[in-house]
Amino acid sequence: MSLIPSHLLQLLRDFPRDLLSLNRAQILCFYMGRPDLSLDLVQQVTSYLVLPRNQQENFIYGMLAFPLLELGRMADAEDAAKKGFEINNQDVWAQHALCHVLQYKCQYKEAVQFMEECSNAWSSCSSFMLTHNWWHVAVCYLEGHSPITKVREVYDHCIWKEMERTDAIAVEVCLNALGLLLRVFVRGKLDIFEDRLKVLAASLSDQANWFMEWHLDLLILWALAFTEELPKAEDLLNGLKFRLSKMNKKKQQIMQRAMLLAEAMYEYGRGNEKQALEILGPDFDAYSFKIIGASDEQLDVFNEVWYTMLLNTGQVTKAIESIEKQIPKREGAPFLWRLLEKGYKLTGRQEAATIGERARLLETAYFN
Repeated sequence: MSLIPSHLLQLLRDFPRDLLSLNRAQILCFYMGRPDLSLDLVQQVTSYLVLPRNQQENFIYGMLAFPLLELGRMADAEDAAKKGFEINNQDVWAQHALCHVLQYKCQYKEAVQFMEECSNAWSSCSSFMLTHNWWHVAVCYLEGHSPITKVREVYDHCIWKEMERTDAIAVEVCLNALGLLLRVFVRGKLDIFEDRLKVLAASLSDQANWFMEWHLDLLILWALAFTEELPKAEDLLNGLKFRLSKMNKKKQQIMQRAMLLAEAMYEYGRGNEKQALEILGPDFDAYSFKIIGASDEQLDVFNEVWYTMLLNTGQVTKAIESIEKQIPKREGAPFLWRLLEKGYKLTGRQEAATIGERARLLETAYFN
């Protein structure tokens, strides 16, 4: 727990009902990639509260649910989120946690219906939380093989539109926009979004928008490289390397993983997939990259990038092995089955037809 400032820990001990301070501490844990510490903090607070004093405070349950999600304790996370939602069905954090659970279960249609029903409660949200909730909706449409026009509508009217509310670039909104467009690109659907990525990348070419958080910088690197803004992309990459060099040795060791992913996304954006794979090494698993400040759902796309690069560069056996490990966790995700089908076809395996049929059934099960 020493990674959390001592004064903040003491504040939580002295004032366990100070949920704003708890939220600040949890944010620190998130950007350190330590959901275990985040859970410890919530449990510490609830133990001081002896919960009867606070059992009608819906916020505490949303705060409890999120680290449980990130630790893979889905049943416990669902229980906590439902409790918060039952106390106050306008609690955006509880809504968000329940959406995570539904996504994890591949219940995409149910997740979309739930979030759209809750969306009236989002008017008071920050730009990030508003667009992040809509990002979840768009991802569920995409994962559930909804017509791509539905994904584009959410992007245009619920994410990009938020950018137009202010003269300044809403960087926190761009995180959700870029995260969505990368998923669309991996699925080969980016042409339907016309020049939207180019417009977004151009808006993020100003250095004033860089170095705020690693996750965003990785996505900007991909976008700048892909849209052939290579000098800008190189400036961003070199800036990250410089910042890494100024860290102490312990932090350098921790953040080196993020730097490797940054270099790989730059090469991926340029179309150098073989080089990107060499940078990441043979045992890449995006879920071990929480240090960039991303949830498991946000990290999923980097695994998808990994699988497609393996398939595209002829490393089919490795791709099949990696996808087959992931499918038991997400059996209801049509795109994973399509990737596996492609791998089987490339190796001439007869099971490809069966896998393809499984994918087709899932694609028609959600929104058709």
